[in-house]
Amino acid sequence: MSSGSQRETPSDLQQEVERLALLHRIGVALSAERNRDRLVEQILLEAKRLCRADGGTLYLRTEDDELRFAIMRTDSLGIALGGSTGKTIDLPPIPMFDPATGEANRTNVATYAAHLGESVNIPDAYDATGFDFSGMKRFDTRNQYRSTSFLTLPLVNSQGRVIAVLQLLNARHADTQEVVPFAAEDQRIVEALASQAAVALDNQALIDGQKALLEAFIQMIASAIDSKSPYTGAHCERVPILTLMLAEAAEKATTGPYADFALSEEEWYELKIAAWLHDCGKVTTPVHVMDKATKLETIFDRMAIVRTRFEVLDRDARVRMLEAKAAGDAEAEARYADEAASLEADLAFLEQANLGGEFLRDDAKERIARIGARRYVEGRTERARLDEEEIENLTVSRGTLTQRERLIINGHMVQTVQMLEALPFPKHLRRVPEYAGGHHEKMDGKGYPRGIYASDMSPPARMMAIADVFEALTAQDRPYKPGKKLSEAMRIMGFMKRDNHLDPQLFDLFVESGVYRAYGERFLPAELIDEVDEAALVAIEPAPFDLPPPNERAKRWQGFLPQYEPLRASAMGSSPPKE
Repeated sequence: MSSGSQRETPSDLQQEVERLALLHRIGVALSAERNRDRLVEQILLEAKRLCRADGGTLYLRTEDDELRFAIMRTDSLGIALGGSTGKTIDLPPIPMFDPATGEANRTNVATYAAHLGESVNIPDAYDATGFDFSGMKRFDTRNQYRSTSFLTLPLVNSQGRVIAVLQLLNARHADTQEVVPFAAEDQRIVEALASQAAVALDNQALIDGQKALLEAFIQMIASAIDSKSPYTGAHCERVPILTLMLAEAAEKATTGPYADFALSEEEWYELKIAAWLHDCGKVTTPVHVMDKATKLETIFDRMAIVRTRFEVLDRDARVRMLEAKAAGDAEAEARYADEAASLEADLAFLEQANLGGEFLRDDAKERIARIGARRYVEGRTERARLDEEEIENLTVSRGTLTQRERLIINGHMVQTVQMLEALPFPKHLRRVPEYAGGHHEKMDGKGYPRGIYASDMSPPARMMAIADVFEALTAQDRPYKPGKKLSEAMRIMGFMKRDNHLDPQLFDLFVESGVYRAYGERFLPAELIDEVDEAALVAIEPAPFDLPPPNERAKRWQGFLPQYEPLRASAMGSSPPKE
């Protein structure tokens, strides 16, 4: 705007309208930007453009009251640092207070403007007094440059706190391009921009703070689940890493079914959050089931009770032997030796069966039943050596869990789905429950807890299933098995591909991209990393299966499989209906 003694020309009015229209467009653009680096870059570049500045710097105020260099530009020197350039600014932050005295630092023009809360317009820094421009002058000497006019503006949020400082350097004349002081109308328009920029930066800081809090809370839950059991280690931490590695491989694919696969920045974040939450339901799983290292373990290993019973049997046999021997029975010791040896053999057999394993033969189960059925007297009561519940546990065919306990373990997925679907996720995280809740589903609808078919599951959910299985197979911290070598883990997963447990196309990508080996080299000991027959794995053909019509498949999303309905009812605080 011209002075009051001069009449505005149509050209002046047109320029003013254009500048206001540009300011409006800039405000809209700033409010829409969600990337912090791009935001600070946009603020500086638009401010430079509004007043034709050759250079500029944006400082962000830190929590400990320092002004940190976020972005620097000087067009005539080709300087472009910070922002979205990926080039760091190797300059120390400027303290707003003297670290020794605690007094406000007013010698630097940027900190002065921050303390004052007002703009500082310096026509020529070489003639200015009251500020320390010695560093600027050394820069000018080294680069054969002259830093002349400065416009420094504080960015103040809605609480009146200065959150950043914008500094522009060397305004240029619109026609001659000569360095001139920043005009009053330029200062006013950039101050308006600074006000909008402060709102945008403050909003971004709030969003970033909420995002950081959400991530920290989610990781705290995952860490608590891993810490709940010494045997799950860092499972909740490693599965997200492996899931994202496989997603990256899918995005890099140039041929095959995933050639067009791509995730936006928000979708990457959504997948990351889902991966961290994939086992959140385990917070409800009883520790004695999750940590069951032996078949008889509950809060403690009940094999100790079984040993005590056998010690009692041995003691009673010894007493009988001594009594018979005192009565003159010459064969008493021989009979006792045979009975003691039989007791010792039976106990050793039960202790071995208690450890669990890949397979328990039928004759071993029969022997456990026979041992358990034998009677002994405890006090005045006659009872079986093993009760029905102990026999049920000891005769588990694979691993250490009974069918009922396995259902409880698997039920963590019911809890995961229930918990996540109850959360009010924003739109950009709406698929977290589906991603996290589907990693135990199978391609043929025989997984749990809903029995969803592959064609109805998203690729990220199927990726998480592969990551979950591979991490579990190779983990070194499980009580019921040692970690497997790469070749053995991949062979087992090949069988799972054949049996429609895993997505065959994603598994082939997992193999051919080398993701499994890259993960192994990062997390597994060297002795477990061996050669894998990748061609044989890729050549495996999945077994064919019938796919129900869409309306039948859709029903599975509405509830859980029958065996998990009691767990669902429990999670909802009600009892399942009686049959």
